Amino acid sequence: RRCPRGLRLPRGARAPSAGLTAFPPCRFLLCASGDFVKVYSVSTEETLRLMGGHADLVTGIQLNPHNHMQLYSSSLDGTIKLWDFMDGIPIKTFTVGSKLLALYTLASAEDSVFVVIPKKGERDTFQLVSVKLTKGAGQDLEVKELSVILAGVDASMKHIAFGRGGEYVVSVKDVNLQVYFFKRRLLNRFSLSTVKTKGGDNRFSCVVCHPTEDCIATGHADGKIRLWRNFHHRKEYTYSTLHWHHDTVMDLAFSMEGTRLLSGGVESVLVQWHNESSWQKDFLPRLGSPIEYISLSSDGALCCTLHTDNRITIINSNLRFSRSIQGLIKSRDVKTGLVVDPRTKALVLNGEPGHLQFYSLQSDQQLFSLDIVQRQYIHQAGLKQSDLVKVAFSAQGTWLATVEESEEINDPELQLKLWFYDEETQSFKLNTRINTPHDNHITDMCFRDMDELEHDSLILVTTGRDCVFKVWVMVEDTDPEAQQSVSWSCDFVGSYHNYQATNCCFSEDGSLLAVSFEETVTVWDSLTWDLKCTFCHPPGNIRNICFGRLTCSKYLVGATDYGFLCCWNLLTCALEWSAHLNVVILQPDPLSEHIAAVSWLSKESSLFVFKPNEPRPIYIQRNLCKEKILLAAFVPRDEPEMISSERYLWLRRSQLFFLTDTQELMTLSTKSLEERLTPSSKQLAVEESLPVTPFSLLLGKHRHQQAQEDKDPGKPVVHNKQEQASPAVKELLHTPAHVLPSASFLCTIFINSLLISKESKSAEEIVDEVEMESEKAEDDSDEEDVTEMEQEDTGHVELLGETTCKLSKSQEKELRKIRKTDYSWISAF
Repeated sequence: RRCPRGLRLPRGARAPSAGLTAFPPCRFLLCASGDFVKVYSVSTEETLRLMGGHADLVTGIQLNPHNHMQLYSSSLDGTIKLWDFMDGIPIKTFTVGSKLLALYTLASAEDSVFVVIPKKGERDTFQLVSVKLTKGAGQDLEVKELSVILAGVDASMKHIAFGRGGEYVVSVKDVNLQVYFFKRRLLNRFSLSTVKTKGGDNRFSCVVCHPTEDCIATGHADGKIRLWRNFHHRKEYTYSTLHWHHDTVMDLAFSMEGTRLLSGGVESVLVQWHNESSWQKDFLPRLGSPIEYISLSSDGALCCTLHTDNRITIINSNLRFSRSIQGLIKSRDVKTGLVVDPRTKALVLNGEPGHLQFYSLQSDQQLFSLDIVQRQYIHQAGLKQSDLVKVAFSAQGTWLATVEESEEINDPELQLKLWFYDEETQSFKLNTRINTPHDNHITDMCFRDMDELEHDSLILVTTGRDCVFKVWVMVEDTDPEAQQSVSWSCDFVGSYHNYQATNCCFSEDGSLLAVSFEETVTVWDSLTWDLKCTFCHPPGNIRNICFGRLTCSKYLVGATDYGFLCCWNLLTCALEWSAHLNVVILQPDPLSEHIAAVSWLSKESSLFVFKPNEPRPIYIQRNLCKEKILLAAFVPRDEPEMISSERYLWLRRSQLFFLTDTQELMTLSTKSLEERLTPSSKQLAVEESLPVTPFSLLLGKHRHQQAQEDKDPGKPVVHNKQEQASPAVKELLHTPAHVLPSASFLCTIFINSLLISKESKSAEEIVDEVEMESEKAEDDSDEEDVTEMEQEDTGHVELLGETTCKLSKSQEKELRKIRKTDYSWISAF
């Protein structure tokens, strides 16, 4: 049910524990993404593999220093997993029993890794411990040996680094630096001044160690970089200072030979320092967003930067941009809600400041970004700037409406923009810009959803805190010098008792418009704009409203901020039913009658799915997640999904996605983890790329002969055990040799899978038996058939609505003829 929370690049003290694999040239990029570990192709930027198995957030990944085809991963679920990432196979799972916040590996530490765990009995106190990986034949092992290395460390992975050859470990926290030497068991502590002078801030933000020399590089909150030397002595240590960044140094990384130091921060610029000199440095600017992590490949050919907007940038060794992997952008505040693009089925929401991102759920990548505000965004705290707040698509995706406003609370600058999709450029072009469409903040807007009459009667409605709702329509532009033939203008302004207008929505056929005014819902005729009826449910303002669809189109559903869910009948103009439920999201499915309601109560989010004509929910999921769900959207599927369970039939045509207050995108899935991780198309591609061995050639030839025999129409088709795929054979053919158990262990299973049971009958025996039974049945007389039929009529038994009867001889004869018919072709479906 979980989708990526955000990409994380692993980083370590020195190679080869870096974000890229150690194969020269580098082909793969490994990163932690939510509960999974992703394997990307450096050349094509596509996701090659998604490795899942952890039950919580993955906090660190490191290559096995003794086998670069294996990967260690740590998680908040308290386990360390060893993976064969080339095949996506978990080799071992080590249970530590405590939350793991960071992971480190050393080539000198055999059979041991280092993790950061919370200190028992103390809050916000962490310690670095050495974990002795248990040896054993099983796949799930429990760790029994833990040794504390450093106490009072920070939970961030960037605040700990291992020195040259693993001789020492460095930890930074606040303004304190401590170095622990393993062989001498010596701990040296160093402190900087806590007094901020001339705008300086000495707090540590990151630390990294030189790969070949005794040198420590630390980043600080004021943008300075300090290079520490001679730290073996407490009083004779020295450090030099590099300074270019104007704000916090987010991360540092040494090159493989140690001649270059890379740094990044909020300026979105990658800085390369040469020979520890402030004068010799190179820049790669305009990377889009602040740099959060830096990682280098084991051969030094590539560098990766992870940005705060959930993007990975791949950079060549000559500091030239190579490629970019863009996931779901983390916006400061998703004000637009979750909207679905009717054309691409992409999820549309706030992206970069002033931009609208189109995010593909299938490929887990951004399709494109549309600049709405078209102004340069300045990264400065406290500066009031314009941002995108509302988005709406027409039914066919031809028109896009956006609202942008400044951050001023009392007197905001508002702009309503209408965009038209240009088929030639395959992008949206600005058609109409309306300054100050309302006198106060716009609270909601929607298009009239009419597929067949979209161009003839397309209507946009906006509601605002200025106590009115406005109807916008297309008009022909009479100006001969105008660039477009149509533009938008206001056609009607409606209000109700000077109450603030909060929500609006059209009915399925577009004939009715519902507008909520604080505690009242008003229903208007969309042709004449006459007020038809009103619904009131005090106390509490209306938080969400939506019309029913298909068979439930006569209902209007609304939720109040006082915790009531109400359903009104439009034909009787009366309250049909109500429920006491604190609904924060009310999302209708565009392809069915179902409506999803998400509630927030007692620090947990729950999901209720119902039809308006029934007050009883058809699906309830308590404690859906611990975070508060802010937004939700139904995304139509390309093809209806085959769902066997009646409990999840409401997910057949659409899939429901959620966005939490921690910017985590989640979804409900009826498929198992293995089915979601290995799609059928990718699974076939993997099987076709398997190396051909003599054993697989021999078995493949045998299967081909069996397939040719099955195609012969003269032979009856009888499926036996040999024709079924043996699990033992699949394991032998599809499992890499270096992770297979011993041959003696597999021999018994393999031989037993090839044996045929004595109780099974051959095809000839089954055919002869059917023929003998049919000949015996033909010898029966018709008189006996009549007698049996008469007895059958009087022998019916009614039991719980079911009727059981005994077949006559003639019916049994017909049944035997049917049994002889070949129905094996059905198995193909």
